[in-house]
Parts: sequence; structure tokens; C-alpha cells
Amino acid sequence: MAKPGLDGHDRGAKVIARALRDAGMEVIYTGLRQTPEMIVNAALQEDVQVIGLSILSGAHNAIVPRVLELLREKEMTDVMVIVGGIVPDEDAAALKRQGVAAVFQPGASLDAIVTFIKGAVPA
Repeated sequence: MAKPGLDGHDRGAKVIARALRDAGMEVIYTGLRQTPEMIVNAALQEDVQVIGLSILSGAHNAIVPRVLELLREKEMTDVMVIVGGIVPDEDAAALKRQGVAAVFQPGASLDAIVTFIKGAVPA
């Protein structure tokens, strides 16, 4: 779980991280103000299956494609990327076309996020 960019609001990311942990998943929260490079390097070091990006700043169209590009460069195409935050519907569709597995917008339930990840990631 990462908070990329300059957005300093991480309560939602922490709530989701806790819900995933409570559902039996190992969660690594990288903290605030992460660059795409920092996120992908942490994912590589920790051998993750999923990267969750929490973006409230509106920078999703710049940050997410860079994360996806870095994953391809490092041959980590098996790592699933999900995005949560303030993402307009048209941007969510574009991010999915680029390779994002799911976009969770405001109002998404914790159960929906947990269920999606459990269904998408082999146990």
C-alpha cells in the first residue's frame, strides 16, 4: 500500500491496510509522499503480489502509468496494481485499459476490496 505524490491524507490508506491485514493478508505500508520509483523498488524488495495506490490528489494520470511502466521495465508484470481514491469514471476506465486491475472510488466497501484481492490473487 502506497501514498504516491504530495497528497498527505493517508487515513483511508491506513484503514484499508488494516482491513486487508485483518483479512489475513500481509500488508506493507510504504507511507506518504512515495515516488513511483520508491513504490516499485519496495514492491521488488518485498516480493509483493499486489500494489495498492491511494491517490486523492488528482495525479493518478501521471503516477499510475509511471508505476506500470516501471513494473514492465523490471519484468514484474505479474504484480497486480489497484488504485483507490478520487478518480473520475473516465479516468478509471483509462487506467484499467493501461493495466490497472481495479479502481476503488469513494464509497467502495472494505469488503469489496478484500473480496476482489482474494479473488484475484492465488492463495
